[in-house]
Amino acid sequence: MKEILRHITDYFKSLNNKVFATCSLLAGLMVYLNFHYEIDIKIDEFDSISVRFLIRYLVFLIAFALPYLFYFLFEGKNYFKPSLILLLIFLSPAIFSWKMVMNTEFHLSNNNYWDYYWNQVTYWPIRLTVLSVILFIIWKIYYSKESFFGLTVKKINWKPYLIMLLIMVPLIAAASTQPDFLSMYPKLKDVNTALHGVQNKWFYHFLYELSYGSDFISVELFFRGFLILAFIKVAGKDAILPMACFYCTIHFGKPLGECISSYFGGMILGIVVYNTRSIIGGLIVHLGIAWLMELGGYIGNRLF
Repeated sequence: MKEILRHITDYFKSLNNKVFATCSLLAGLMVYLNFHYEIDIKIDEFDSISVRFLIRYLVFLIAFALPYLFYFLFEGKNYFKPSLILLLIFLSPAIFSWKMVMNTEFHLSNNNYWDYYWNQVTYWPIRLTVLSVILFIIWKIYYSKESFFGLTVKKINWKPYLIMLLIMVPLIAAASTQPDFLSMYPKLKDVNTALHGVQNKWFYHFLYELSYGSDFISVELFFRGFLILAFIKVAGKDAILPMACFYCTIHFGKPLGECISSYFGGMILGIVVYNTRSIIGGLIVHLGIAWLMELGGYIGNRLF
């Protein structure tokens, strides 16, 4: 844990204050505009996948590209010059936008309840598969001499990540008393109606939670693996802030506290990956937090 704290301290000591301030203001402004005007909700109201894709792409591009522009304005670092990085800066928001808006609804059962349940269960794994294939192609072409965007357990010390999870327990417990948190968690309640009267309901709950957990593999692989490890050869640790701003915007549909904390949480996980070159530790923390929030939401909704 001391080593991780040292990495975090060293990062903030080396961080340009103007860049950090402008990136934080950008993230804060985007959070305010989203929650004030309910932008994320309004995006989903469009019937057209193309329109939803375009709007999300623009939101993500602003959050991801402007921090790199700030590095140019305040430090003279032109990360738009290398053709590969320029391509990835404009391609990355498109990849995640497609992951969010793609239509994965299939007719899986003649029973409407089961059809709904199985579509919910396949929702995240399909997106993980599509995202992984896209990133694999990029990796194979440009980065095949390295591990697949941080999917390695070499030289990992597991203890700090377990401590980080323990630190989150009281914070999640406190959040589990708040109405906005309880209105969203547990995600499991989305399929409870479909499973009414079903025997061995625990099995279908377990399957749903595994499916839900697969989304965090997508997130870690993309944000910490791809957006950090694909950029560090050119941008070094400067890849962390743009990733954190981008990461914050995918939480626009979440409770406000979770959205704000995602900016700083994204930075911390980015710092860890930058120094370890592995996403596995961060993935364990993220999955652990996700399932703890599910548990907190389940308990909180029964108590409050």
